[in-house]
Amino acid sequence: MRILVVEDEKRLARNLQDLLRREGYTADVCYDGISGLDNALSGIYDLMLLDVMLPGLDGFAVLERLRGGGSDLPVLMLTARGELSERVRGLDRGADYYLTKPFQTPELLACVRLLLRRRNGESGGDDSIRYGDLILQPGTFQVSCGERNARLSRKEYDLLEMLMRNGGQILSKEQLLLKAWGYDSNAEDNNVEVYISFLRRKLELVRSHMRIRTVRLVGYCLEERE
Repeated sequence: MRILVVEDEKRLARNLQDLLRREGYTADVCYDGISGLDNALSGIYDLMLLDVMLPGLDGFAVLERLRGGGSDLPVLMLTARGELSERVRGLDRGADYYLTKPFQTPELLACVRLLLRRRNGESGGDDSIRYGDLILQPGTFQVSCGERNARLSRKEYDLLEMLMRNGGQILSKEQLLLKAWGYDSNAEDNNVEVYISFLRRKLELVRSHMRIRTVRLVGYCLEERE
């Protein structure tokens, strides 16, 4: 899962990025509200950690524009301001949760897991992703169909996760490239093609009725075989 950290304190931002990566997430960092909003609207993220005091646009303005644009991206707001009025202001503008700095690492990670489960439509501890006859397990990077399963590489997992979360929607190569490799990568379209071919083999291995269809000059989608 890919998480966006929008935090102008660079040391804290890097520490959060390292923490999330150690927990198995992919994490990108922005240091101002304008680039944070632009990245958040890309559709490749599963969660955003958003500071309130940011240059360019503050966290409240980022949140307001994000929700005004129709995005339902889960947002965990982080701030040194602990006043009730500030927390209410963030929640009223569409934040999903609010943590006051300094916060404890276990609490932050528990909030991250909670919001990712909610995005998944899960209320309990099961954070698996399901579509058709496929089940994707974030903790083990395994895809299963019935009794059969296959382990995925990180890139395979990221691509299949995005395809499953978007159902039958057609996703462009650019969207998939950003999801799996991020903005700072030199990866190109053919990297997506290679990993899609790897995924197709894994779906055949588990004998799934789902297939990844190529839509010429547009992208890919996940659909049931005829």
